[in-house]
Amino acid sequence: MKNFDGKVAVVTGAASGIGRALAISLAKRNCKLVLVDKDIAGLQQTKETVLLHDVECSSHELDVSDASAFNKLALEVINQYGAVDMLFNNAGVTLVDSVSAQSLEDFHWLMNINFWGVVHGVNAFLPYLKEANEAHIVNVSSLFGLLGLPLQSAYNASKFAVRGYTESLKMEMAGSNVNVSCVHPGGIKTAITENSRVGDKALGIPKSQLIADFERTSKTTAEQAAAEILSGVEKNKRRILVGGDAKLLDKIVRLFPSSYETVLGFEKKVVERYKQRQKDKS
Repeated sequence: MKNFDGKVAVVTGAASGIGRALAISLAKRNCKLVLVDKDIAGLQQTKETVLLHDVECSSHELDVSDASAFNKLALEVINQYGAVDMLFNNAGVTLVDSVSAQSLEDFHWLMNINFWGVVHGVNAFLPYLKEANEAHIVNVSSLFGLLGLPLQSAYNASKFAVRGYTESLKMEMAGSNVNVSCVHPGGIKTAITENSRVGDKALGIPKSQLIADFERTSKTTAEQAAAEILSGVEKNKRRILVGGDAKLLDKIVRLFPSSYETVLGFEKKVVERYKQRQKDKS
C-alpha cells in the first residue's frame, strides 16, 4: 500500500491493544476508519481518539465468529463509504490449558474467533477489496504461528491455521490488486492475557501471576507493533515479524526445526513435572 491518504480501513479488535494502536496510526495517515469489536466501551474510547485526527470514522459492535454479521457489516461499509481498501483481521483471544484437560467448548470458542473470524472477514470483504485500485488484507497470526509451546495447543492451532490460510490467500491474489500480509507478533503489551481462559490446573499458578509474568516479559508496545505492521504493509511484505523476540525465535526455529523445543527449554518443566508426579506415586 503506497498511499494511505483517504483509504477506507476496517480494523477488528479495535477496542484495545494492537487494534486500537492500528486505528490511531491509520487515522494519523488520514484513513477513514471502520472500527469493529464486541467491547462497546473500549470501541467508543478508540473512536473518540480517532476522531481527534479529523477523519471519518464509524464503530460497529460485532462478534467476528458470526459470519452473517460480518457480511452485513461489509454491506454497511460499502453503503456508507462507497469502497473498502484495507482489512485488518486483528481480533483474537487465548486459552492456556493442556490437551488432556481443555474442554472442546473452550477450543471451539477460541477457533471461532482466532481462525474463523479471519475467514469470515476475508469472505465478507474480498469481493469489495477486489474493486479497489489497490487493496491490502492483513491477517494477524502470532509468534505462536511459527512455533509450538506446551499448554498452548489451541492457540497454536488457531495461529498456525491463520498462517496457512493467509499464505495460500496471498498466492491466490498474486498479480491482482489485492496484497496480503501475515503478521506474527511476539510478546506485545496488550490485555490478551487478562481476557484469556486459563485451565485450573494448567500452570500451577494463579491467573494473576500469569498476567504479571506476561507483562514483565513483553517488551513491545502496541504502538510499536502498529508501526511495524504498517511499515510492512507499505513494503508489501508477505510476512511481518513484530518485536525482537519474534525475530530471534523465528531464526532459532529455522536453524533447529526438529529440536527447537529442546534448544529453548520448552519441555524442561514438563519433564520435571512428570518426574515429580511419578515420584509422588511411588
